[in-house]
Amino acid sequence: MKRAIVKRVLEEANYIINTGKTIREIAEVFKISKSTVHKDLHERLLYIDEELYENVDKILKYHIDVRHLRGGESTKKKYLKTYH
Repeated sequence: MKRAIVKRVLEEANYIINTGKTIREIAEVFKISKSTVHKDLHERLLYIDEELYENVDKILKYHIDVRHLRGGESTKKKYLKTYH
């Protein structure tokens, strides 16, 4: 794996641990797609740092557990920003 990718994956992982942000928010901060963030944190991170992966996975599982409570807030914000 290229060094730039490894560096990005580690930066994303540390960012989610420090802030608890969602994949969508991380994608916006790092100016990459949600798919890339998801692949970085679910696939690539496991090969780079297993312990860090486990910590990130806990946060991502929490986000899945509470997504129904957010009631589409992220999507609502996205469309408000796009059309206003």
